[in-house]
Amino acid sequence: MRYWFDTSGTIAKGLGFSLFDAEHLFWLGLTVFFLTALCRYYRGSDPSGRTRLRHGVAAAIVANEIFKTAMLILGGNWEPEYLPLHLCSVNVFLVAYHAWRPGKLLDNFLYAVCIPGAAAALLFPSWNSLPPINFMYLHSFTIHILLMAYPIMLTAGGDIRPDHRYIPRVLALLGTLAAVALAANLIFDTNFMFLMKATKSSPLYFFQKQFGSHLVGFAVILPAVFGVMYAPWTRNTGRTAVTQIL
Repeated sequence: MRYWFDTSGTIAKGLGFSLFDAEHLFWLGLTVFFLTALCRYYRGSDPSGRTRLRHGVAAAIVANEIFKTAMLILGGNWEPEYLPLHLCSVNVFLVAYHAWRPGKLLDNFLYAVCIPGAAAALLFPSWNSLPPINFMYLHSFTIHILLMAYPIMLTAGGDIRPDHRYIPRVLALLGTLAAVALAANLIFDTNFMFLMKATKSSPLYFFQKQFGSHLVGFAVILPAVFGVMYAPWTRNTGRTAVTQIL
């Protein structure tokens, strides 16, 4: 428990893991197993069972975020950079709202933004300097798995049906959130939504090295992500490739 309360900013060097080493691959494998089992269970549940599961996953996500904040405060490491203004932190509250008040805009936002955002965080974690017996290590893996699970579960069950006509509204909401994050970055000298710089583990770092600005990466990656996410729905078959697999 020596390093339990440490963060990426306080931990000693050499205690973390490497991208796609055995430890990282274990978590990725666990993610696939959990998502597959959860989606199959959700699809087989009746309407009341689905409601309980949606509420349960949303509550687990919120509890996970509260746990992180409590540990930061107890360890004396809370700083403005831990305000819930990163995209995945914002999605914690969007999922909680959606679980009780679903709507088409949030359907599409959680599908097209939350899923790939959480997946990118798991594939290229910025917490790889941390050891396993650490609150932020455990929080970071589990919160992103749960953030992926909620919209994938609903999509697999047919309760979220992505509609490409909502892309402009999804982008408008994303832009609004980015504007708030940027304002906070300028006030607190933070890096919410990675708008100020890219971490070395992120694909955005490639664009930062090649073009002098990681922001170029957003212009390339966002259209590609939206294209991939909505392509299975262009024929309106009613079932995505993900649904068919799960």
